[in-house]
Amino acid sequence: MPPLPLADGQRKVLRTLSRSSLAAHREVVAARALLLAAEGAANTAIGAQVGVSPTTVASWRERFAEEGLSGLGRVRPGRGRKPTITDEKVAEIVRATLSDTPPGETHWSCRSMAKAQGVSAASVQRIWSELGLKPHQVTTFKLSNDPKFEEKLTDVVGLYLNPPEKAVVLCVDEKSQIQALDRTQPSLPLKKGRAGTMTHDYKRNGTTTLFAALDVATGEVIGQCLPRHRHDEFLKFLRTIDRQVPKRLAIHMILDNYGTHTHPNVNAWLQK
Repeated sequence: MPPLPLADGQRKVLRTLSRSSLAAHREVVAARALLLAAEGAANTAIGAQVGVSPTTVASWRERFAEEGLSGLGRVRPGRGRKPTITDEKVAEIVRATLSDTPPGETHWSCRSMAKAQGVSAASVQRIWSELGLKPHQVTTFKLSNDPKFEEKLTDVVGLYLNPPEKAVVLCVDEKSQIQALDRTQPSLPLKKGRAGTMTHDYKRNGTTTLFAALDVATGEVIGQCLPRHRHDEFLKFLRTIDRQVPKRLAIHMILDNYGTHTHPNVNAWLQK
């Protein structure tokens, strides 16, 4: 059999592909076989060297002569493993996932859907993964009934994206009912051959409330822990912010409409 004719560019591509550790194995083997065919080796010898049948080598040579590099490694239509699940069955699984729930359960699992549809759980998982369906996950949402919601949203986003000059934009919130826990004995530090230690039991020291203000431009946080979560404590935190922010900067605070934030005493202090 005459050598397989190769252009210089084709030979260069095949040599690169034959040494690749990232390309598909089928493509690497085919590239090696075609390079040997270009040297004039017989199909039987090529097949023995690369680990395929002489018929496969002959098929690769014929296809390369017809299609060149474009057909390398691509499975022809009608070849390869046939799907075992029909399109109608896939559509039914998708419909049931989106519209139905199994009896006595809140959502489908791979096993319950497989049992209901007469397929394997692996097939259900593959279909869900390909279509991005995750019936076990639920996200929550809330619609605002504030008639000025859009106006406020525009103001908030505008402050974040385009803060005023000579001003600081702070995102303010608090976390209440934080348990102040401590260990019953001093911990031992980490050292060679031994991990750091601490006692299994602990003692309670009541609760605390963390007030925090995040500077969205710099990432710096102004924080303060106070014993309770009332407007009095919030006023103390506002005074802390006022002391720590340079006087030359105007302060814009973004926070929710929790009752302590809108208390008359708070509004009166802000008006000063």
